[in-house]
Amino acid sequence: MTAYDDPTPPTDELRALDRLTGTWTVSGQARGTVRYEWMPGGFFLLQHVALTQDGHEVTGMEVIGNPRPFGEPTGADVVSRFYDSLGNTFDYVYELTGDQLTIWAGAKDSPAYYRGAFSADDTTVTGAWTYPGGGGYTSTMTRA
Repeated sequence: MTAYDDPTPPTDELRALDRLTGTWTVSGQARGTVRYEWMPGGFFLLQHVALTQDGHEVTGMEVIGNPRPFGEPTGADVVSRFYDSLGNTFDYVYELTGDQLTIWAGAKDSPAYYRGAFSADDTTVTGAWTYPGGGGYTSTMTRA
């Protein structure tokens, strides 16, 4: 069997992130827009970012999905890599439990993470990034 013959569908954990699809207006200590869309096939969720934070323009793209290296089984965690216009790359782990979205910077259970909550009608996500040593910022995403 080749990588092209693997019948494994996208995981339920990844498909749960469908709630993010669409365009969102970001307000709070980061401002701008983010847009989520599925790559054809449904195995990767793409995020397009255009934000201003601390006076800096942040533009980039994130690819979110389950890892499946060639010839290996699908990984359990939903992971991502973010690429920005300054040449930086950042890795994350996504976890959605009920209405609570957690995004771990680097590895799962990292001391740097985002935790936000979807509203009952899925039109807002309100939360904050927490950084080790006491940093971070708050933001609200509102469906455009």
